[in-house]
Amino acid sequence: MNAALVVIGLATLAALALGLAAHRGLRMTLEQWTVAGRGFGGLLVFLLTAGEIYTTFTFLGGSGWAYGRGAPTFYILAYGSLAYFMSYWLLPPIWRYAKRERLLSQPHFFARKYDSQWLGVLVAAVGVVALVPYLVLQFQGLGIIVSIASYGSISPTVAIWIGAATVTIYVMISGMHGVAWNAAVKDALILVVVVFLGIYLPLHYYGGFGEMFRAIDAAKPGFLAFKPTGQSVLWFQSTVILTALGFFMWPQMFSAVLTSKHEQTFRRNAALLPLYQLILLFAFFSGFAAILQVPGLTGAQADQALLRLSVQTFDPWFVGVIGAAGVLTALVPGSIILVSAATLLANDVLRPLRPDLPDSTVGLTARIFVPLIALLAVYFTLNNPPTLVALLLMGYAFVTQLFPALLCGLLPRNPMTKYGAAAGIVVGVVGVAFVTETKVGFADMLPFLPARVGDVNVGFAALILNVVAAMLVSWATRPAPVAAASSST
Repeated sequence: MNAALVVIGLATLAALALGLAAHRGLRMTLEQWTVAGRGFGGLLVFLLTAGEIYTTFTFLGGSGWAYGRGAPTFYILAYGSLAYFMSYWLLPPIWRYAKRERLLSQPHFFARKYDSQWLGVLVAAVGVVALVPYLVLQFQGLGIIVSIASYGSISPTVAIWIGAATVTIYVMISGMHGVAWNAAVKDALILVVVVFLGIYLPLHYYGGFGEMFRAIDAAKPGFLAFKPTGQSVLWFQSTVILTALGFFMWPQMFSAVLTSKHEQTFRRNAALLPLYQLILLFAFFSGFAAILQVPGLTGAQADQALLRLSVQTFDPWFVGVIGAAGVLTALVPGSIILVSAATLLANDVLRPLRPDLPDSTVGLTARIFVPLIALLAVYFTLNNPPTLVALLLMGYAFVTQLFPALLCGLLPRNPMTKYGAAAGIVVGVVGVAFVTETKVGFADMLPFLPARVGDVNVGFAALILNVVAAMLVSWATRPAPVAAASSST
């Protein structure tokens, strides 16, 4: 047994122990399990929302895209900063309304705002559909990390099963509390590892950042610039807008928001989190450093760039530390996804069918759903999924379709009816699913538009159709104003 595998194994056991210990002294009611009794302070809310930046997507996908795509990678840096900027105004009214109404989830918010239980069911269904590829992303990344960092001692398949079992056990017992405790450890470790790698690797192999980029440009002219077509500047702009609008539409992000004690937490975090986002640059630097040192990785193999360069560079014990940090980037986001998905199914899909179910039964049902969702994600993970970034973009394209209805719901006079909200969401989601399945591009559907329009992110194009459909249906279904009674003389 090599030193790397020992370190990774100890990190996994520590995550399990910490997750299990988090429930001590607490009575795990539905509210405690899902949103930690709304009792988290600013630091834990910060870690839960910031933790969404540092997942296996960042650790492997971000560096992998830097390795394989070049300039388009920087959309990852841009969209999070924009989302946090918007959160200053977006999150406080959501939190106030959810606290006043004792809401536990995102579908609850929609159902109450639009006075439509079935709109809540639709939102829950969209959330679950989007969360599955996001969970697959975590498990796929986990398999890559453990297999490479253990020097092949553990296969990706075995690593995925162990990781899935670990998060399933502590999520079933501790819920959101287990997530938060592990998030604190994960963020501290990943911060140190990513910053170190992002500085050390360019200095070690190239002598500096400038020298690294000059060497890449000389070996691959034009790689560091946007492409004229495909992943062009237009693709970058539409993708940044799409993902920024969808950032807080993920069900698990909604759940993290609802755990807060005070709304002022969101305003403080909005000022700090864009700076925290800059740490992503160091993951990109690691990917850029691997371009000339680990050549020949194509397609989904590009996600392995950071780890392959690390194995080539460091002693096994330190590769184990890197692998341990990577494992936590999979386990922590994976656990909050499981909490959110299970809550959606139990509380927002099953409960409307049986409104008389008590909270205790709904809570037990949510816990039963946890291993079922984990098994489904493992199945998809083991059946040749696409690259990590492609998985995340697919999920974003789905959840962003909820944004127009949410934004309108926060306005003093909502211009959208419940029928319009449902129509917009359905049109947007169907549009994304159709293009994803058939590979038909935006330009193919609208050939009379300029060819460059084909570079627009499909999720953004679907969002436009979503808004148009929602406004038309809302106009057609808005109740006629009641005429004021005329005064008699």
